[in-house]
Amino acid sequence: MKVRCIWEHNREDSLLYAENFIGAFTRGPSLEEAILKMPQEIRRFQLWKGEALADDPIIEIVQEKESDLQIKDADSDVLFDSEAAPLRAEEYRYLKSAAMKSAEDFQTLYEAFPDKNRSANPKRRTFYGDVPRTAEEMYLHTKNVNAYYFSEIGVDADNEGTIISCRARGFETLENIPDFLSSAVTTGSYGEQWSVRKVLRRFIWHDRIHAKAMYRMGILTFGADVIPDSFGFAR
Repeated sequence: MKVRCIWEHNREDSLLYAENFIGAFTRGPSLEEAILKMPQEIRRFQLWKGEALADDPIIEIVQEKESDLQIKDADSDVLFDSEAAPLRAEEYRYLKSAAMKSAEDFQTLYEAFPDKNRSANPKRRTFYGDVPRTAEEMYLHTKNVNAYYFSEIGVDADNEGTIISCRARGFETLENIPDFLSSAVTTGSYGEQWSVRKVLRRFIWHDRIHAKAMYRMGILTFGADVIPDSFGFAR
């Protein structure tokens, strides 16, 4: 099976996204390393979704984006060529379901931490500030992109409540916009291009980045018998 991938890079680091497994991604200092990680990522992603596993994934690069962003810190602004196309209602329901499952599993992971302000991770600072270390910091960071992502496609949303509730309200507001599935690509903050498809993908992708970091930190801090593998990262 072919895995259609988008390669975003800054000449030193690479992000590789699976176009036909929305939200699945790998990172590496080179394209070759990111490609090597992709079959396992696809397997974990399909197990998380409860879908049949793909046989012998073949990685195909279908789009390339050279960036000036800090790719190693998962900073991204790529718009997939396919994300400029309108959505079918069935496809929207499928992607929305995945985005809401992701929020629910993130909530489950967060709630399992016996101490949400304790972390064995060392402090680390990037160009953008301190990296979230604790479950509380990771949760708030991940939840609080809600208003930002929705606002980039003209949807008035907030970050109140849980990651589940604020995301659900955002989708409800989106769905009250006439012809929202046919919405064109818009230019948002910092000149970045957005679409409904991209927002759906970014939610799943962003959850996955920080869920993986939270899970690994939780194992290091509290042990595998305490922290649930709600995203299937250990499989």
